Amino acid sequence: MADRRLQVFHTVARLMSFTKAADALHMTQPAVTFQVRQLEEQFNTRLFDRGRNRISLTAAGARVFEYADRIFGLYAEMEQGVRELTGDISGALTIGASTTIAEYMLPTLLGDFKKRYPEIGIHLKVSNSEGIVSLVERNAIDLGVVESPVANRHLVVETCKQDELVAIVPTGHDLATGACVACRRVLEYPFICREEGSGTREVINDYLDEMVGGTGGLKVAMELGSPEAVKGAVEAGMGVSIVSKVTVQKELKLGTLVALRLEPPLFRPLSFVHQKHKFRIRVMEELLEFARAYCKSNTTQ
Repeated sequence: MADRRLQVFHTVARLMSFTKAADALHMTQPAVTFQVRQLEEQFNTRLFDRGRNRISLTAAGARVFEYADRIFGLYAEMEQGVRELTGDISGALTIGASTTIAEYMLPTLLGDFKKRYPEIGIHLKVSNSEGIVSLVERNAIDLGVVESPVANRHLVVETCKQDELVAIVPTGHDLATGACVACRRVLEYPFICREEGSGTREVINDYLDEMVGGTGGLKVAMELGSPEAVKGAVEAGMGVSIVSKVTVQKELKLGTLVALRLEPPLFRPLSFVHQKHKFRIRVMEELLEFARAYCKSNTTQ
């Protein structure tokens, strides 16, 4: 029995989708279907019931999935056991991060991690928070770092630190003379916001729902896809915005923007998100431990 066929079957069964499995495995959908059919021929029975818009495991498929789960868990344990004997911490990890985290927080963390573990290869994928959670769900990345709450209870979500969001205005703006601003006053001005699916936008929407009963009074002037674009629009006098405080440190030093603490203050959790694997390789454990320590030492930043 070919390991590849079992791996493909296991991915389809876990995601309950040939399309999502093809995406996660970087294969075409016909190739995924072919691998599963080969496994079905091996057992001489159907492993999936295929409906018009959904699939489900047959009794035989459920049994194969149970054993496949154990097999791949043992493979991971074997690899880990050998690495512990040799003292080797190496391998590769794919990390996904929302835009704000990838641009302003991860570079230093990953740079320090690479200095300690130069043999570990790290690949970074950037998307908004919604996209990162989707990649974790499809097992397309090993670890996600996001800036908004995660609703999927089948994923492990671990808060690493609290991030403060502040209102930003250009120098010379009516609000620029204060140190803080009531959230209701922000609604009086054209607002520059992030795109749908952005963790920052979701957190702001939840905040306004709680403070003023919704976002209906928000005068959205522009929707932009990155923190840099938002800051540029505010600097140009096109409106005000609410962003993570860590994203405007350069502009505050240069004097091109003014940051105002919101009243009441707005904080959001930055969280690690990953699959509930029964067994994780050591390189993943090392990164998580390193990131936890890093976040703890940088809680005041």
